[in-house]
Amino acid sequence: MGVFDDALVVLAADPNLGVEATYRAAGTGAPMSLRVLRSNPDRVADAFDTPLLRATDVLTVSIALLAAVEAGDTFAIGADLLTVDSGERDAAGVAWRVLCRR
Repeated sequence: MGVFDDALVVLAADPNLGVEATYRAAGTGAPMSLRVLRSNPDRVADAFDTPLLRATDVLTVSIALLAAVEAGDTFAIGADLLTVDSGERDAAGVAWRVLCRR
């Protein structure tokens, strides 16, 4: 592990930043407990020339913990069940940026 991997582990372990999550791959995946960073940015989308404010969930997950993320996978965080829309690796190849819907 490099310094960026180490930094991500420290951030996820911080109780003010990281949260416990249960990951399950779509279909056949066994549940896996891990810590993730969660943010909830609002996004503006247009529908029929009307701006709509849409809540989203973005998770940052260490690639060392989770080798692959696919659309349809789920993360359970507390009472929320988040379904993966897409996942992309960061530039350093250390973390997934996972876009989810509730």
